[in-house]
Amino acid sequence: MKGLLTTVAAGVIAGSAMAQDFDLDALVEAAKGEPPTTVYAVTGKIVETAEAFNAKYGLNVTGKKVNEAGQVDLLIREHQAGSITGSVSLASDVAVIVTDLVAQGVVESWVPGDIAQHLAESARDPLVVVSDPHVWAYNSEAQDTCPVTNVWQLVDPDFARLVAIMDPLEKPMYADWFNQLAEHHDDAMAAAYEAHYGKPFEGDSATDAWVRAFAANGPLVADSSGVADAIGAPGQEKPFFGMLSAAKFRDNADKGYKLAICSGMQPFAGWLYPGLGVIAKGTPAPNTAKLFIHYLLTEEGIAAQSVDGKIPADPRIGLPAEEASGIGAHLGELMVWDTASSDSDLERRQDWQDIWMTELNR
Repeated sequence: MKGLLTTVAAGVIAGSAMAQDFDLDALVEAAKGEPPTTVYAVTGKIVETAEAFNAKYGLNVTGKKVNEAGQVDLLIREHQAGSITGSVSLASDVAVIVTDLVAQGVVESWVPGDIAQHLAESARDPLVVVSDPHVWAYNSEAQDTCPVTNVWQLVDPDFARLVAIMDPLEKPMYADWFNQLAEHHDDAMAAAYEAHYGKPFEGDSATDAWVRAFAANGPLVADSSGVADAIGAPGQEKPFFGMLSAAKFRDNADKGYKLAICSGMQPFAGWLYPGLGVIAKGTPAPNTAKLFIHYLLTEEGIAAQSVDGKIPADPRIGLPAEEASGIGAHLGELMVWDTASSDSDLERRQDWQDIWMTELNR
């Protein structure tokens, strides 16, 4: 029953036709005849999601937290060995998944027919299960309002060594963010420059100029917890400003932190990083993998992540009231990631990392 459901490429079949062809009950029955399997995700919440999935469908799926680079490595090694342990990869390295792993047949994107019609076209191929907002943030205890209205302020002397950010050398999505700005929003970066300095930007790339100046201004580079500590820890006279995932706003409740989103910032208050859901080709549990993807696209299946501010791909699913950051009110201020430029993101990643490292160490 391995070929029970045909892989659906977005845009090839109309949404209504896909819905008619999709049979969830048949998929569940097919999955019950398959061996136990594992799903990889960058969040530890995948453990409880897998447990809830097993309870719902009577299956045996293990959720395992693995970072972006680790997932790519596992997917490649398991594919080469012909022994697939991880059937599903969630929220790995977008540029590598799209440019290398899909193209080389290591993984494939599959869209459930009953849900595809509700997804934005840009979220169907490859399938985006959830998006992770990374936002500019400040300490609401030390400051009544956000002290920054424009990204170019962050390269001025007033913010030297006072901005915290995750390391683009360790978190390639940040280097890819630079490329997304340069590829699709350089005009917006130039307009922000003119708004801040009162004169037009002169040069080939406003984004390139900003990245160089930002790195040279001595930002604090840390992991996600370190960035959250620097910005949000209470009792600071002069806290850091910075960027982090909206998921870290849970520290406001857990640790008494004072993180707040910097709304109204030019040109963007942050960006949405797409969490792709892909299936390992050759998995001995293909129907279980498809069923798990389907589950992640439901309100129940994504609940453990949406409570942390992760944005479900299906717009019919809102964020829960207890979500800590309030990101739902600011989605229109965020840069939307364009997976169509993944080739460029990967090709230029090392260039952006080299620029960052060189300027940071001056």
